[in-house]
Amino acid sequence: MSSTQPILQSLVDALPDPVLVLGPGQKILASNVPARQLFAILRGPATLPMVLRAPDILAATDRVLSGGAAETVMLHERVPVERLFSVHVGPLRDGDILCAALTLQDLTDARRIERMRVDFIANASHELRTPLASLLGFIETLQGPARDDAHARERFLVIMREQGQRMARLIDGLLSLSQIERQQHVRPQARVDLVEILRHCVDALTPLAKENQVSLGLAAPDRLELIGDRDELMRVAENLIENAIKYGSDSDGAHARVDVSLGMEAGRARLCVRDYGAGIAPEHLPRLTERFYRVHAGQSRAKGGTGLGLALVKHIVVRHRGQLRIASQPGDGAEFIVELPLAAD
Repeated sequence: MSSTQPILQSLVDALPDPVLVLGPGQKILASNVPARQLFAILRGPATLPMVLRAPDILAATDRVLSGGAAETVMLHERVPVERLFSVHVGPLRDGDILCAALTLQDLTDARRIERMRVDFIANASHELRTPLASLLGFIETLQGPARDDAHARERFLVIMREQGQRMARLIDGLLSLSQIERQQHVRPQARVDLVEILRHCVDALTPLAKENQVSLGLAAPDRLELIGDRDELMRVAENLIENAIKYGSDSDGAHARVDVSLGMEAGRARLCVRDYGAGIAPEHLPRLTERFYRVHAGQSRAKGGTGLGLALVKHIVVRHRGQLRIASQPGDGAEFIVELPLAAD
């Protein structure tokens, strides 16, 4: 195999997935850069059992090196992070020497996306089924026992209107999320003033803040421009501020306030929405931007939440090549920080 080693290494290096070429005794004869990034031990002489402690893969490799047909085995790693690989072990012959080519295809993202799709369908169906069942129940009641009861009719119609509005908000959120995802790769081109957007949002949400007995403040420069979509950035500001008012105001009256600030840091606009409510437990923080994820589902629905607001914020920020960070401690409120690249002069 030594005479063909340079050619073999060149072929292996040309492949995008991690690849190992194994000789007799499962000795590793060649590996490419993705494989060495995956397994640090490959920087020196190694055998497959030193790299992978997966009995199914080792057994499949033994069978192929003994003249067996190609096999595909799944590898599920749980540390240091959970990852799933499809491992293909195929025979590779050089003259009289039988070797094996082991290729690892990373299925982690595909499995995660599939799981998200299944969860999304289940959650969307659940969110629509509840108000729909409520509407149908009230309609049947109005057509039957409450047909001539004016007081019950007025009360039921108010509830039916609320349930219809809930479904409308949910469908609007799903359509908006779908539209933003379709445009995710297209960067906005318009020049917008983020200060003007924030002032508009604060003015529009001041009545909601007063209703929730929350003091709403804004600290921002006179003007701060960036390249973006005005409507989408308006939605980011509205979602973050409205969430802070609704869910960050359940502390004592002395701290019932929301602070909105805008500044510049390292060539980027930095928008911060800070509340002083109950805060968010650490285990919830990584999942807050998932669709339909709620820290307190009942409280969210009671306040008109759809569970899609922060998912929309995340996708809009990504489309603008920005970053969303969330910091919170139980009992110390929450801070939502959006960083966006500034427009060039």
